Amino acid sequence: MLKAGHKVARKGWNGKGMFIFMVPGTEDLDFTPGTPYAEALDNVEEGDECREILPHIDMYTINAHGRRAMLPGWLASQSDMLSEDWTVVE
Repeated sequence: MLKAGHKVARKGWNGKGMFIFMVPGTEDLDFTPGTPYAEALDNVEEGDECREILPHIDMYTINAHGRRAMLPGWLASQSDMLSEDWTVVE
């Protein structure tokens, strides 16, 4: 369902409104100066420039301060991968 563009969540997750979704990635990208990506890649060797962001899964969640937040690059636990309580979020 993620690959088809749907948001999904587990019934047992504690945070209300939490879900994950697939980010398809971006090719031929120019990183904006001053952003964390540009700063992290500032000293790469010539010819090694990063030009894309690969597909990945992000989570819409709540941070430690109780505010809504995006968690890029969410990783599934063993129980997440094996569970059968996933639902499509509308």
